[in-house]
Amino acid sequence: PNRLCLNIEVEDDEVGDLGEPANYKAAMLDPDKVIWQGAMDDKMNSMKVMKVWIVVDLPPNAKVVRSKWLYKKKTDMDGKVHTYKARLVAKGSTQTYGIDYEETFSPVADIRAIRILIAIAACYDYEIWQMDVKTAFLN
Repeated sequence: PNRLCLNIEVEDDEVGDLGEPANYKAAMLDPDKVIWQGAMDDKMNSMKVMKVWIVVDLPPNAKVVRSKWLYKKKTDMDGKVHTYKARLVAKGSTQTYGIDYEETFSPVADIRAIRILIAIAACYDYEIWQMDVKTAFLN
């Protein structure tokens, strides 16, 4: 039977900012390909643990939304790379509004809310910490 599967798109772009690969092909040609492969494996394992998807039979005439890997190097204050991150994203630009989806939203904090929090922290002399969430927005 037809199964929903992971399809990696290969594009012609080669390199992004900081020497970051722009696509899967470029990552596999990169001198740091072992590190990028580890980042992709980590992401796939976290999605498996979080049960992000299940394998289902593909209904007749169903349209599969393709996916693409995005790569990012995280740097410290001195610009030294400390983490290689890979994200698997859906290529939503292939979907049609009203047919493939009904509504959209962006889970991003409003800039006014951020400014209020910074003002409160400054007023009460609170420390502000930055953190990274490994598997945010998976479901």
